[in-house]
Amino acid sequence: MPSHGKGMLLTPLRFRRTYLSRALIILAVFFAVSGLVASVAVPGPREEPGQPGSQSGRILDPTNTVTTLDREHGAGRFPSVAIGSDGLGLISYFDETKADLKVAHCLDISCTAADLTTLDNMDAVGWYTSLAIGSDGLGLISYEDATNDDLKVAHCVDVPCSEATTTTIDVTGGSFTSIAIGSDGLALISFMDANNMKLMVAHCLNVACTGAVVARIDNAGYVGGYVSLAIGSDGLGLISYFGGSNGHLMVVHCLDTACSGATLATVDGGSYTGHWTSITIGSDGFALVSYMDMPDGGIKVAHCLDLECTEAELTTLGSTLGEYSSITIGPAGLGLIAVRDGANMSLKVAYCSNAACSEAVLATVDDAGHVGAYPSIAVGSDGFGLVAYYDETNNNLKVAHLGNPSSAHPSAIP
Repeated sequence: MPSHGKGMLLTPLRFRRTYLSRALIILAVFFAVSGLVASVAVPGPREEPGQPGSQSGRILDPTNTVTTLDREHGAGRFPSVAIGSDGLGLISYFDETKADLKVAHCLDISCTAADLTTLDNMDAVGWYTSLAIGSDGLGLISYEDATNDDLKVAHCVDVPCSEATTTTIDVTGGSFTSIAIGSDGLALISFMDANNMKLMVAHCLNVACTGAVVARIDNAGYVGGYVSLAIGSDGLGLISYFGGSNGHLMVVHCLDTACSGATLATVDGGSYTGHWTSITIGSDGFALVSYMDMPDGGIKVAHCLDLECTEAELTTLGSTLGEYSSITIGPAGLGLIAVRDGANMSLKVAYCSNAACSEAVLATVDDAGHVGAYPSIAVGSDGFGLVAYYDETNNNLKVAHLGNPSSAHPSAIP
């Protein structure tokens, strides 16, 4: 939010002041006003400050702040962002060069700088990271051990996640992981058994998730890709994923907190649709799912009409937005979606105009090179969006702090 400085207090000039002192006062006021006008009357793109050596992209909305957090070559794939118990962003991601799981703890709300930590460097680890803040206020990260095809979990030992304990949860596979904290205070993790191409769910047995009960939810052919998990308004898990005989958008509704059983629904039966899904729960209590329509290369949104998502309204946001999306709900209860514009290789944000997101306004956030891959979005403690994503041109982790609050009316968005 903008800061408010002290106003100027004007008092009558005393008659005993000389004409020279009066002239100096008038000149001082003139130059002060001229300087103020010069500082606010220059519209258009501007470079936003970042940490020393950081790279800022050309921002179409000058109130956005874009920062390169990790400049190490190959660091930044599969990022996942959440707002920590200290009100600051916490981002998990994969360092491709070193094949490590890393985390960035933002040092301010806009995340213009961060402390970077390697959490797991055993084998090639850190694919498909997903981050949630546990019931103990500490970060919990699910990710894939790509060397052994295992599902692993890292439990942070402190709020900045300066180190973590790691546990192998399932050895059958751990691709496309997604984690959320259930109504019982324990984590629920959805993932794909990469060896058998099945949708799986792990229910953690304790807060640190040093153990879990694993269940197979869907095994009908190639299922479980591009999975995303949220806890519904009924306290039960909802999982969106790619599956079905011809490749559809599917949603699973868990029957209990452990998701030992579930009902399955085909939400979008179009041929080969449902890639890179992301699910959240709207202010109406029903799920919103963003996903890719593979044949057309566009981003679509499904607004569920019941708790189980057996029916949904489908909307196409854009036909060229590309393969990645991430959705959350802003303070006003409307969807906020980070997407990659596949035609221009830029990061965009869609501000939904209603609960169903049948209408939305798109704003370009970063178009400096090929950016916007694997976006992950959260709403910060200041009510503004925070997006972590991968810069493919420079192979870096970037973060954007949105200047427009997610509750802004579309007419106020450039």
